[in-house]
Amino acid sequence: MDFLSSPTFWIKTLQLLLSLGFLVFVHELGHCLIAKLFHTRVEKFYLFFNPRFSLFRMKKFDGKWHFAFLSKNTDENDKWSKHPENTEWGIGWLPLGGYCAIAGMVDETHSADELSKEPQPWEFRAKNVWQRLLIISGGILVNFITALLLFIIILYTWGEQVLPLKNMPQGLYYCQSFLQQGFQQRDRIVLIDGEEPYVLADVIEKVVIEGKTPVVVQRGDSLVELNISEDLGKRFLAEQQDFDRAERDHHRADNTYRARSFVGLSPYYPMVIAAVQEGHAAHLAGIETGDSIVSINGIVTPSFFEVQAELKKHPCDSIQVGLVRDGEYLQKDAFIGDQCLLGVMTEPMLSFCTTETREYGFWESIPAGIRHGWEKLVQYIKQFRLVFSKEGAQSVGGFGAIGSLFPSMWDWQSFWYMTAYLSLILAFMNFLPIPALDGGYILFLLVEIITRKQPSDKFLEKANEVGFWLLIALLILANGNDLLKIFF
Repeated sequence: MDFLSSPTFWIKTLQLLLSLGFLVFVHELGHCLIAKLFHTRVEKFYLFFNPRFSLFRMKKFDGKWHFAFLSKNTDENDKWSKHPENTEWGIGWLPLGGYCAIAGMVDETHSADELSKEPQPWEFRAKNVWQRLLIISGGILVNFITALLLFIIILYTWGEQVLPLKNMPQGLYYCQSFLQQGFQQRDRIVLIDGEEPYVLADVIEKVVIEGKTPVVVQRGDSLVELNISEDLGKRFLAEQQDFDRAERDHHRADNTYRARSFVGLSPYYPMVIAAVQEGHAAHLAGIETGDSIVSINGIVTPSFFEVQAELKKHPCDSIQVGLVRDGEYLQKDAFIGDQCLLGVMTEPMLSFCTTETREYGFWESIPAGIRHGWEKLVQYIKQFRLVFSKEGAQSVGGFGAIGSLFPSMWDWQSFWYMTAYLSLILAFMNFLPIPALDGGYILFLLVEIITRKQPSDKFLEKANEVGFWLLIALLILANGNDLLKIFF
């Protein structure tokens, strides 16, 4: 549990809570505003859930606003429920979402038995089917629009920094699942199914997710065509899981495991020493700033990743480090500990590759942000199909996995970018036709439009119960995977 004392853990946790809190708020606000537009009562609007008591709540009655902190959900005189025409606004203590309690709607806040009386004009069930469809779709629409607006603001404020494949002079470093397809280290990808990829994300999307083939690579002075097997996506996910498992096994003994990113594809670049930590293996061995490590125990390691891979093979062992200093080849003996670390800082990847920054004016940022958001949504939907494989199910992550996506240092550009991306995911997930989600209600409303027959309140209640337990099972699976990665 050492990670609980890490500043990085709390920085990521704070970003996660702020981001999800903001997204839940705008999602429920979408339902609320459209409901009020159609003169439908919104009884309660809560950020986070509030079983038994609320952190904060406020409501206007008796001609003035009333506020309460750390308050039970009912009081002795029941003043807060005497004016159902006014909305109660609040913040709950359980940060697993939020809710907008709409009068006359069968959901987690109302059962079918509570709606046994005749529908009233201000109730959800009294509205025509198109109004109900818009009220239910409000959260999804607002999440999608929020994502697009955030992408527009990000591009206008910071621009877009990209690393084109053509700016990776030494080609790519490939993981085993790619090498098994015939790729070789330092191959440069030229064409995928006849189209030229621009950045690494294009390669992942077209080759791993969509399974497009053939792939043409430049190998030295020659062009080589490779045909990709249909199961590359599953192999890629399986290799990711094997990597995570190996990392956990490697560090479990002293509980110092920290999740490290799986390197599926990356620019190929050398390991050049930028700084040496005093008293650590590299310093004691006489390795200096500016040295370039080219071999470990006689094994040639021309890239940063190959050095790392070789070091992991020799925990608590003496190794011979081959390096180049001022054009001269030298060998140094070093003893590395159980963490297999030399104790150095290395020159970053961007020291060997040139990024390009696209800047956008106000009017240019609008179509660019919309296009970027749409492309991200399409890419996520394509990735989602992998969830229905064994490898995909094992890779599903919960709050821990989401939190790990945020940077370890506070950065507003990264924070808002991740928030925009999560807003797209939230919109898509809520659109799925699962009872208890917005998509389940949308499905039933579309059936009503086609059949012109409204499902009974009892049916909706039972369907929501089934959907609720499906969601609980998904939460257990996702967060269970996170816990397994930490402890096992």
